[in-house]
Amino acid sequence: MSFSSDEVNFLVYRYLQESGFVHSAFVFGAESLIAQSNINGALVPPCALTSIIQKGLMYVEAEISTGEDGVERLIDTLSLIDAVMPDVVQSRRPGAGDGTKGPPVKEEGGEGNTGSTPAEPMDINYEHGVEIPVEKARVLKGHDSEVFICAWNPKQDLLASGSGDSTARIWNMTLPEPTCEVLKHCIKMEGKDVPSNKDVTSLDWNCHGNLLATGSYDGFARIWTTAGVLEGTLGQHKGPIFALKWNKNGKYILSAGVDRTTIIWDASNGKCKQQFAFHSAPALDVDWKSEESFASCSTDMQIHVCQLGSNQPIKSFQGHTNEVNAIKWDPQGKFLASCSDDMSLKIWTMDRDTCVHDLQAHQKEIYTIKWSPTGPGTNNPNAPLVLASASFDSTVRLWDVENGVCTHTLTRHKEPVYSVAFSPDGKYLASGSFDKCVHIWSTQSGQLVHSYLGTGGIFEVCWNSRGDKVGASASDGTVFVLDLRK
Repeated sequence: MSFSSDEVNFLVYRYLQESGFVHSAFVFGAESLIAQSNINGALVPPCALTSIIQKGLMYVEAEISTGEDGVERLIDTLSLIDAVMPDVVQSRRPGAGDGTKGPPVKEEGGEGNTGSTPAEPMDINYEHGVEIPVEKARVLKGHDSEVFICAWNPKQDLLASGSGDSTARIWNMTLPEPTCEVLKHCIKMEGKDVPSNKDVTSLDWNCHGNLLATGSYDGFARIWTTAGVLEGTLGQHKGPIFALKWNKNGKYILSAGVDRTTIIWDASNGKCKQQFAFHSAPALDVDWKSEESFASCSTDMQIHVCQLGSNQPIKSFQGHTNEVNAIKWDPQGKFLASCSDDMSLKIWTMDRDTCVHDLQAHQKEIYTIKWSPTGPGTNNPNAPLVLASASFDSTVRLWDVENGVCTHTLTRHKEPVYSVAFSPDGKYLASGSFDKCVHIWSTQSGQLVHSYLGTGGIFEVCWNSRGDKVGASASDGTVFVLDLRK
């Protein structure tokens, strides 16, 4: 059995993706020409690199512990460092050496320990009724690779999911036994449809709930019916699409790509209405302000507000000192929130050039942000407008944006938090982390209300329109639905 350098590159590429280093994965994939290798990504299981290294360690351990005379000797569990420093291992064998001490080996659990310690038990300290019982969780299996995204249909309990296996799926949760439509993302080669072997990176339902748009690393956006029929293929980006959104009335789709551009598409005919090339590096996120204006952000640290028909941004915001990961307009389109690898969260308005608030409390990169569906002009006009931020520092923060203060810091997660989502009434917030936990919090008190421990790191959480189910997608290929009805 041997490895080609292509295969090693693919494993590293996949590891970077699974760890959430999306941009590093893209750069590494481009430089190592992953796209030109003929490896079928759908056949590579999640966590393959870690698994192979672990098995390699076990082999090296067996090799070292069996002497040349074939007799097994006891040695401590190997770490990766030990495997590449066999002299250290020799010194740890019982009776090794000539009575002089070998290099010191730290005690298990000590600072700088390289031994493989058992996983920490989950320190959740469930209060009464907090842990969601197994019978209230429906695990949906079918994807062959990590599931990066999921989204509920706004009109019925259909959950869409998008994966590294180059498919999206529509799970029908209205039936006693869920059914599933598989949306295969194919490209034309020599007149035939072949799987693109590229990740589905983004998806969004239109307001009527009859069409789903998906964006892929293969550079195409696609429109599908709820039955999984491909209605249209939108091809003008040169390279992966990182984000895409329908506008409110469902007439246009907006996409952001690695080619530094954003595009408004006419959903009725799949044609490009306008392509905006104002960023100097990959565009990472987009969000509609109105039916014909939107904001975009990029690794170039810039934010631009653009208008259909205008050949220049109608507003640009500078101030972040690292790439801007996500942007969101509040429900009224008054405030634009942005979050960045510079660990700050900034609030902007169209009538000011500098930010209204520069919110600095997180200790690591902020991956995503969401506004509560509350405040003036919403169904919950009396509830205050709240912003939630999710960070790689393992915390979620809730912000009172009018006053620019953090009202709650939610600290139960143990790993980076990738996703947050407000319930439709704004009373609850779901958060999903790479610690495999989905937590559901009261936005008023900041208390933990429900918890569920899945089987893979959580990339995305989302609420259905009635607010009684939470969907989540995970790094081990599972999608699950938590039923919160009493």
